[in-house]
Amino acid sequence: MSLAPLLDAAPAIPLHAFAAMAAFALGVVQFAAPKGTLPHRTIGWIWVALMALVAGSSFWIHQIRLIGPWSPIHLLSIFTLSMLPLAVWKAHTHQVREHRRIMIFIFSGALVIAGLFTILPGRIMHQVLFGT
Repeated sequence: MSLAPLLDAAPAIPLHAFAAMAAFALGVVQFAAPKGTLPHRTIGWIWVALMALVAGSSFWIHQIRLIGPWSPIHLLSIFTLSMLPLAVWKAHTHQVREHRRIMIFIFSGALVIAGLFTILPGRIMHQVLFGT
């Protein structure tokens, strides 16, 4: 394992990757920790900011080009950026079930499923984890 391929990439890529890894770690903590507490809300706000950074930074990453400079993963970024405020609003209005559903959906789709695609052969994270 070597971080060199990630650190040698264009600046948006390590920013995106490190924000995603931090969001994944905090997301796991959020799932395990008590809900509705001050730490949950504080970590939640940090997680939302990290996810906005992950989704936003993806628009400067164009390694997979299917439609001009874009790929289907950019649709996930648009979805994430639109759903984050909705999930926050659901928590603010005490619609806990909907808040939980949206946050789990974002975590699963934008971090777990999308993250699995980053370790496919030929991708930078594959090089980081398994070498060239």
